[in-house]
Amino acid sequence: MEISALTRSVVKRSHALISPDGYINSVVPGWKGCTVNVIINEQMGARFCQTIVTCGEGAELSGSTVASQLFFYIVRGGASAAVGGQVKNLPEGGYVYIPVGMEYRLDGLLEGTQLLSFQKVYEGLDGVAAPGVLFGDAAKVEGKEYLGDAALRLQVLLPDAAAFDMAVNIFTYDPGGHLPLVETHVMEHGLLYLQGQGVYRLGEDWYPVRKGDCIWMAPYCQQWFVAMGKEPAVYIYYKNVNRHPTTI
Repeated sequence: MEISALTRSVVKRSHALISPDGYINSVVPGWKGCTVNVIINEQMGARFCQTIVTCGEGAELSGSTVASQLFFYIVRGGASAAVGGQVKNLPEGGYVYIPVGMEYRLDGLLEGTQLLSFQKVYEGLDGVAAPGVLFGDAAKVEGKEYLGDAALRLQVLLPDAAAFDMAVNIFTYDPGGHLPLVETHVMEHGLLYLQGQGVYRLGEDWYPVRKGDCIWMAPYCQQWFVAMGKEPAVYIYYKNVNRHPTTI
């Protein structure tokens, strides 16, 4: 018999580890026939929102972006996405970036399909046009060595361009691979483990993590990770980029 008072989830002022054992379902208008788990959002001090969506039979996600841009990634399964007059099939590992001011619809979702979403209020930049709709497939994005270490590979899913104020990347660590330093920076992160396991340092705390876990890191939360086990550790993550660090 499991003791229901135990969980691996931890929520602190500078970071959180959210494991699936503590998920509580939410309702998002227009997202029908699915289970929505709000993992990260403004209520915990974050400046973005991260959700996990698990589809039932006949699921459909539709709506329009107003202030916040929206990014969907297919963790497993597949979907058909209609945005801005374009319709694309998204396989596992497929994704779509939806800028502000767009209507969208995801359907053709088989039961058990799981999606990850990131939402962030878009910050415009004078003299730079906002980005348009972008479809992609992670399987077609090259994983480049990170800081010259062949055990670490980084796939950049959104263009590194001034129009984008958010980045979404996939980080792969071979077993034993680790960050080369304890990172301390202004960027905020939200991530989901897609594969493998390891140990994450967040602030002064150390956490075992594995596939299905999510992590939030506030600005200046010190961070370090090492992959452990017999398979690579892989996570997809969000960060804010390309904007002034203060009001100007």
